[in-house]
Amino acid sequence: MDEVPDYLAAWMTRQRWYAGKARTPRFERIGGFALDPGSQPVSIRVHFVLDHAEHPLLYQVPLTERRAPLEDAERALVATREDQTGMIWIYDGPHDPVFAGALLRLILDEGQVAASDGSGDFIAHGNRDLGDDGAVIRSSHVLGGEQSNTSIIYDMVTGEGEPSSPVICKVFRALHDGENPDVVLTAVLGAAGSSVVPRAIGHVSGQWRDTGKLHGIATGHLAFAQEFLPGVEDAWRVAVRAIEIGEDFSGRAHALGETTAAMHRTLANALPSRATTPADIAVVIASMRHRFELAAKEVPALADHRDALEEVYLRAKASPWPVLQRIHGDFHLGQVLAVPGRGWVVLDFEGEPLRPMRERSLPDIPLRDVAGMLRSFDYVAGSFALMGGHSAGSWAATCRDAFLDGYIAASGRDLREHPAVLDAFEIDKALYEAVYEARNRPNWLSIPADAITRLVERAVLS
Repeated sequence: MDEVPDYLAAWMTRQRWYAGKARTPRFERIGGFALDPGSQPVSIRVHFVLDHAEHPLLYQVPLTERRAPLEDAERALVATREDQTGMIWIYDGPHDPVFAGALLRLILDEGQVAASDGSGDFIAHGNRDLGDDGAVIRSSHVLGGEQSNTSIIYDMVTGEGEPSSPVICKVFRALHDGENPDVVLTAVLGAAGSSVVPRAIGHVSGQWRDTGKLHGIATGHLAFAQEFLPGVEDAWRVAVRAIEIGEDFSGRAHALGETTAAMHRTLANALPSRATTPADIAVVIASMRHRFELAAKEVPALADHRDALEEVYLRAKASPWPVLQRIHGDFHLGQVLAVPGRGWVVLDFEGEPLRPMRERSLPDIPLRDVAGMLRSFDYVAGSFALMGGHSAGSWAATCRDAFLDGYIAASGRDLREHPAVLDAFEIDKALYEAVYEARNRPNWLSIPADAITRLVERAVLS
């Protein structure tokens, strides 16, 4: 076992992206690589650290080492240590401009980096999709507020010093074997000429030891760079502001439905899709029943809906289902940006964080995305009421109808013709929300709980 220094283990467990805070970690370094710092006297090493706790997780930990402190970087300091020549300051890599520059160069130059164990095997590869030729980095900083990844924002200039399009590079902290759908789907949509996503710039793919694989090697994405859209708000904030001032949001909700349909249509045309079989439907319905049982254990009052929900599931099972295709997978208002002159732009195609990466890369039912957005409108109204605002059920209902109208108009699929399947997916999403709120925000539990009651009653009466 390649042991992880105590200072690094202690630092990792305090980070927002570390998922094992409720358990005792057992860390092992299973590989890594060094990046070229250019002319800077800085050491850059990227470590792959495996946590052997109950549910093993692999983390990517980039670190830089300096012989003098990095200015204004106290919050990014991991530790200090001494060697024979003096003090060394160790920093979280994304906060260090030298690491940030080396990472983006690896992508734009399509470089290859060998493993740091001296084996000679290539372990990281840069892959370029787009990018302004000759653009250089003026400055970089880390985007605040993220939990599962770390994103670096690059201010870019041309070779003549003129401003160029900024770039955001997401460093994936938790690594998974298999393609990351955020990288794949954003690139596919962009290559198809779609404007509903930021332009993909490129990515870094890598490999690491995994004894569970046939050849002992796993592969996956390490980082992803794309166009950055500064000074814009996500749809959640736009919607919240609209409800606070009593502004009609139905036009924007209709446009968002159109954007969602365009996203689904492009993905269906660009990537494999197939008819949904009875076996597929049985698996989905079984997962819905399982989620209900988990939710009823967390929120016992939900058990009162058991018989009615079974009728909902049986109706859904007997209804026509759309094709299986690639979808967003974790679709809500917080995943969409309002971009002036461009409309709605969709972000973060990683899918539901708790699902294994390979499952997130499988074809799914597009109604899962539709249901997620319908629930998001309901959450805007519910959170507004909890914060002391008036009841806004009619606002949410108007937005939901407008969103569906937009989706139907752009897709040609009348989602209201066979509502049972969409009802089942929306209730399933609300059950997921109920478990989350019961565990994390009990004061918000009424939002999904009331929605489940309303949705079940509507579905049974329809």
